[in-house]
Amino acid sequence: MSPEVQDDEVVAEEPVEPIGHVRVIYLGPVAPHWEVQSDFGPSDVIDQFRDRVLARLVLLPPHDPQFRRNRERVVRDAERENLSLEWDLGFLEEAAEG
Repeated sequence: MSPEVQDDEVVAEEPVEPIGHVRVIYLGPVAPHWEVQSDFGPSDVIDQFRDRVLARLVLLPPHDPQFRRNRERVVRDAERENLSLEWDLGFLEEAAEG
């Protein structure tokens, strides 16, 4: 293998510090079901992210089949925005899935 090929190997990216933190909280079976809180981060980024999260989850309780798909979209959106994401569904998720 030539030295040039070794230089082109993919280098693992170092973890980047998140620019903000967001917590998505399930409020219960009565609408509104969700609240999005932030501990730190740029308010404009957090507000835009909050709007997108609430649009995806507005009528979905955690036991709805569509919730899992929309939750994955929220997770990918947080990764794109470089936000630390936390979920508070009010119950242990491992017990609910098992």
